[in-house]
Amino acid sequence: MSSPISPKHNLAAIKWLTYLMFMMFAMTTDSVGEIIPEVIEEFQLSLTAAGAFHYANMIAIALAAIFLGYMADKLGRKKTIIVGLVLFAINSYLFATGNAFLFFITLLVVSGAAIGIFKTAALALVGDISRSTSEHTATMNTVEGFFGVGAILGPAIVTKLLSAGFSWKWLYVIAGTICVLLIVTASLVKYPKTVNTVDEPIDFRRTMGMMRNPYALGFSLGIFLYVAAECAVYVWMPTLLEDYSGSYAFLAAYALSIFFILRAAGRFLGAWILARFRWTSVMALFSLAILVCFAGSIAGGLSYAIWLLPLSGLFMSMIYPTLNSKGISCFPKKEHGAVAGVILFFTCAAAAVGPLAMGIVSDIFGHPKYGFILAILFAGLLFAGLLLNRIYNPARERLAKLDSSEYREAES
Repeated sequence: MSSPISPKHNLAAIKWLTYLMFMMFAMTTDSVGEIIPEVIEEFQLSLTAAGAFHYANMIAIALAAIFLGYMADKLGRKKTIIVGLVLFAINSYLFATGNAFLFFITLLVVSGAAIGIFKTAALALVGDISRSTSEHTATMNTVEGFFGVGAILGPAIVTKLLSAGFSWKWLYVIAGTICVLLIVTASLVKYPKTVNTVDEPIDFRRTMGMMRNPYALGFSLGIFLYVAAECAVYVWMPTLLEDYSGSYAFLAAYALSIFFILRAAGRFLGAWILARFRWTSVMALFSLAILVCFAGSIAGGLSYAIWLLPLSGLFMSMIYPTLNSKGISCFPKKEHGAVAGVILFFTCAAAAVGPLAMGIVSDIFGHPKYGFILAILFAGLLFAGLLLNRIYNPARERLAKLDSSEYREAES
């Protein structure tokens, strides 16, 4: 059983720290689309080699999540968050000191490891500061909303830096400076404690054992399919729309920004929508809308894709944070770090594998639209899974039981 939630001023500070952490690292991870063209020109790289700026970071986050996710349960949320943030800050400043491609890839690996450490702890912390599983889901949507804001700010900062004659490397210096402020604040704030009440050791073996749990595995597979579909848009949509030359060329130019804005806006609306409708119904309906957007984009051609693919961001907005929240909430708070690590592993594995598979398919058949046919398959499987979840709702009883046992003390 976790201890009661901290006083209100600490609770507000902890929430804002969590929001800003997600915004800060999203500024770097979701800016690779703007950075990769600069890296290709600077180092004369192939697309596959330059893509390591995305794959290296995602793979490192995935490995850190699965191998180090238990740290949040073993060391505590605060210590783990600070360790991850310190590593991220130091590593970010090092970007300004190098000029070699391999050096930058090494830094991206370290950056990914740092994100994997503090993000799993931050995800576990959401449970500690929530008073019910429904509040957990609402808070998770807000957290991911700030991630969406970071995904908008990062590319905008890179574009501004480049237009002013500065290197893209200064983005990491800016992120590192924000990180230092977060470290100072996190050190001063009192965090709620989560006490381990089981005899089994908190280690990597327990995390691997959780991989066999049907709730952890089920929600993780759903998230894998969602992330693979989401990455299809923000990684490959600009390439798909390069050939568009119709009356709405301006829309094609800003399609990715529109996608990110709609995704962020939808996440901030998540708490309002989920308070009024069953989460299982919202997930099934929104995943169907994503499938329609993807299928319509291919069937209707680029004149439809410039509208439907950015629009899919609105329907994608609530799926990841809601599935993430429900998956974590299916476990006692003392295990939230480990299960968050498992889910984050599947998240980043999909972020690496999905775009890579789409790229391979596109190369084989000679056009990006064939990669999006694979994305339609991802979206179709996601809809099928969430429709079954709507019909059978297998986690209902487990969530209700933990809502009573894990959050009862927090409500008192």
